[in-house]
Amino acid sequence: MTLVRDLASGARDQAREKASGGEGGKRSSEPGRPLRILMPSYRSDPFTGGQGVYLRHVTKALADLGHKVDVISGPPYPQLDQRVGLIKLPSLDLYSKPKNWLGVPSYPSAEIRDWIDVGEYWSHVFGGFGEPRTFGARLARWMRLHRADYDVVHDNQTLAFGLLDIARMGIPVVGTLHHPITMDRRIAVDHAPSLKLKLLIMRWYSFLRMQKKVARRLAVITVASENTKKDAARDFGLDPAAMHVIYLGIDAERFRPMPGIERSKRRLMATASADVPLKGLVYLVRAYALLLKRYPDLELTVVGRLREGPTAQLLKELGIIERVRFVSGLTDEDIARLYAEATIAVAPSVYEGFGFPPGEAMACGVPVVSTTGGSLPEIVGDAGLTVPPKDSEALAAAIARLLDDEALRTEMGERGRRRIHEKFLWSRTAQELTALYRNVIANADARSQRA
Repeated sequence: MTLVRDLASGARDQAREKASGGEGGKRSSEPGRPLRILMPSYRSDPFTGGQGVYLRHVTKALADLGHKVDVISGPPYPQLDQRVGLIKLPSLDLYSKPKNWLGVPSYPSAEIRDWIDVGEYWSHVFGGFGEPRTFGARLARWMRLHRADYDVVHDNQTLAFGLLDIARMGIPVVGTLHHPITMDRRIAVDHAPSLKLKLLIMRWYSFLRMQKKVARRLAVITVASENTKKDAARDFGLDPAAMHVIYLGIDAERFRPMPGIERSKRRLMATASADVPLKGLVYLVRAYALLLKRYPDLELTVVGRLREGPTAQLLKELGIIERVRFVSGLTDEDIARLYAEATIAVAPSVYEGFGFPPGEAMACGVPVVSTTGGSLPEIVGDAGLTVPPKDSEALAAAIARLLDDEALRTEMGERGRRRIHEKFLWSRTAQELTALYRNVIANADARSQRA
């Protein structure tokens, strides 16, 4: 198995090992001692979704506290702070491969290394999503050779059987559930136009059976909001006492007001990492079409790529596909500049486990209109206008209210930035995680001594 370790230098490894008190693989929950943390993540590119954004920022914040942090990931790989190590654990990455005449990637015989690869390929062919399970198997195999190198393993919603193998090795494991993917499945099935497509969706989400079983057997789970805790208890059958709410953060240094950039009087902005029903982009498009009747010069910028799908089809039907600007491949700085130009940021999601886009908009001082889907009310609080999800008319009415009231926009923008600085910074997330890690390690040490 090919294994690439991207670290700045061997000398930095030695310095971090010495600083962590890690000689001989001894774990310690001693207050103040830097921890050796491994964070598994089967897909980690921040452009693929919120899990990649979380990984990039939380590892940096933990490194800021002096901890030794390594990420072990399948492709697409993460963008990490230079102090954070990257261990590449390649998958077949079948979604990036060209498809044959059957509509699936050809059997990659030159890339097949073992039974794990074989299982990943055939799961893909038969419509499943096997990456979490196969990543977990590779992770457990790798961990058998490195079990003494880390104090704690903190999983980024892989929730694969391999984590249970690692726990049996005596290594403390913390799981993270950003939100139960049962919500994605439920919404996708509800929006599927045919029974065949509904069945295909159910097959793709079959990995959820594994995630439920693993989550129930992990001693500690972190969740991103009180709403996620409630939903995980209901959909995954998790014990609320085993779940710890640790809010995610916003990079308020990058996402900040830019007074030197002139703000438009008639521009909406939204972010949609994927054109899926969960993100609610079609409801924003319908609201935008309604608003154009009253504000014919109103603009809409969407951070995301327009592909063939429900949004493109709706834009064509409404005859406004040329009115909506889609932009992608942007840096955080680029996005912050777009926020500086925007009049209002809109979060139309049907459901969110946390909700980075409205938080980033608030950090930039942009007034926000959001749905009440999932945890969004916990993030927005009283610093924005909220409406029920899937209600285009209510969305349009809230946007119109802000467009017509400049004083309210200013008040909401200022209130939003204060809320982010008070409640949602990555430094706070890292401090709360550190306290949790030390508690988990101490409990594991106590159990080991009793045994």
